[in-house]
Amino acid sequence: MNDEAVKERCYLVYALAPAGVYAGQANVLFNEYIGDPARGLAVYHDHFIGRHGGIAVFEITTEEEKAKLDDPGPLEDWELTSYPLTYSRTAVGFVAQAEFTLRAYRDVQLSDLIENEEPDKRRWWNRPSD
Repeated sequence: MNDEAVKERCYLVYALAPAGVYAGQANVLFNEYIGDPARGLAVYHDHFIGRHGGIAVFEITTEEEKAKLDDPGPLEDWELTSYPLTYSRTAVGFVAQAEFTLRAYRDVQLSDLIENEEPDKRRWWNRPSD
């Protein structure tokens, strides 16, 4: 990351576990990394299938939060990289950018996707009610 003063912005963090780290262990360690509030507001995360690791998006507002992104903490020996995002300046901006991308590049409304998605017990966001 560069040395200019921090302005409110979202950063994408890309983390890959070293060989020999099992999926469950990688998930626990990555969740510990993103769970540290000193790294700013965790806006989004997901884990990888295959090569273990994950991505996360953080809203960063201070130099301390920005510096903490590069502190591996529980991810010692992992490949850890962070990138500032152009349009996603805040958590709300990140969500708005996702909705914009759906509309602008696929002419799809998020609300339509939500309405048309079938409930499924594997989808925590849309589990069937019992």
